[in-house]
Amino acid sequence: MKKTGMKKVPGYSVVEVKGKLHAFLMEDKSHHQYENMMQLLDKLDHEIRAIGYVPKTEFVLHSLDEEVKEKMLCNHSERLAIAFGLLNTGPGTRLLIIKNLRVCGDCHEATKFITKIVNREIVVRDVKRFHHFKNGICSCGDYW
Repeated sequence: MKKTGMKKVPGYSVVEVKGKLHAFLMEDKSHHQYENMMQLLDKLDHEIRAIGYVPKTEFVLHSLDEEVKEKMLCNHSERLAIAFGLLNTGPGTRLLIIKNLRVCGDCHEATKFITKIVNREIVVRDVKRFHHFKNGICSCGDYW
């Protein structure tokens, strides 16, 4: 890609909260609620692992060790958007997230588990389809 001058489009996710759109990039530490978002994601990570979630580290660069890969997965833009939405909306509120790229397989799997824990519907619109996550199931039937 370097030889042709092409650049990879950075992935971002947008979540609507109280009528306003909030955008997140991967590992976006500039947000004023970043620490709270990471604390929530860490808590959710422990809870979803306890009910069977296993990180799919093949969706991260291969030259890193497993622990670093797992931390990187928690910093994907859709996870940051989910955390922000959960922190800033009331119980039972459906979250709507729009992603400019396809959702990665690990975030897809994690979101299914997160909906079991938080008892919320999370809708993610990626470039291919709408994913309606509810009670640990996605409307795409895990085909995307």
